[in-house]
Amino acid sequence: MSDTTTETDGDWRLAGFLPYQLSIASNAVSSLIAERYRKRFGLKVPEWRVMAVLGDGENRACTQQALTQVTLMDKVAVNRACKVLEERRLIQRVPNERDGRSHLLELTEEGRSIHREVMPLAIATERELFEGFAPAERKQFRDLLDRMYARAARLSEDA
Repeated sequence: MSDTTTETDGDWRLAGFLPYQLSIASNAVSSLIAERYRKRFGLKVPEWRVMAVLGDGENRACTQQALTQVTLMDKVAVNRACKVLEERRLIQRVPNERDGRSHLLELTEEGRSIHREVMPLAIATERELFEGFAPAERKQFRDLLDRMYARAARLSEDA
């Protein structure tokens, strides 16, 4: 089967459909990493994604709307994850000085502590996933994903 198999080729298969391939690969990777921190910290994938963004150097505090944009998760999933994280006191709301109507979310000290523990687990899992890939292949893989994301974003803006 070629890279460009379409419905009109007569040999269309879901397994070769790009959105499906990206989705199952993403879910498999996320599930693998999640399983490693779920047992220890009781975090689900959406909750960890929120914590990962808030723990990233560029996003120390941001609005729930910004979290939705950065994670590309559904706003209901982000809302639910934020609610759970707030109840567990892993994130907190702080006033948004730039916009008095909204709040910023940030990790609490306990949230930062968990983030510091989970990140090495996530990075170690990433290394395991890339075992058998040459450094050039790793770079190419990341570059291709970046290009695909950028292309999808451009097409979405044009829609």
